[in-house]
Amino acid sequence: MLDQTSFQVDFPENVKIKTKDLMRLIPFGLSLAPDMNRPLLLLKSENGEHTLPVALNPLEAGVTLTQFNKATVPTTPHRVSEAILASLDVKIDKCVFVEIKGHFQYVRLYLKGHPNMKSMKFRADEAMSLCLHLNVGFYATLEFMNASRAMNMQAEIINKDMKALLQDKGHGYIQ
Repeated sequence: MLDQTSFQVDFPENVKIKTKDLMRLIPFGLSLAPDMNRPLLLLKSENGEHTLPVALNPLEAGVTLTQFNKATVPTTPHRVSEAILASLDVKIDKCVFVEIKGHFQYVRLYLKGHPNMKSMKFRADEAMSLCLHLNVGFYATLEFMNASRAMNMQAEIINKDMKALLQDKGHGYIQ
């Protein structure tokens, strides 16, 4: 259960996130484009009304697919990280989506058991498979989810325009 504190103290996100505004998100699925250009991890609110698309890099998408494939022997590159965290008695308690910069989402991972470090900020596309592997709870505000959908639509338009430009036979760099 999420404690009743506010996450606004000494974090440089310039966003005040109050616990009451956070929604718990449940992993729903992975959406893969035919070209694997921008795979999306889909997280849904517990009531199923809201969806947060999280763009993954192809490596993270591959790790996510591999570690949850029931047809193969379970494998993950996160066993070492899990063992190190366990040996230090440190646990990633929750993953809160806190910021969008350009076309990247950022999360803050809240830690329990570390003597000095209470949280760390990472790009979401670099932290998702680890959080999934460790069964970390995901949280975001509705405002963040709406901004993420808009960001993903912009990225898709840019990606489509770039593909069209590169496929144009009259382009100076493409022969």
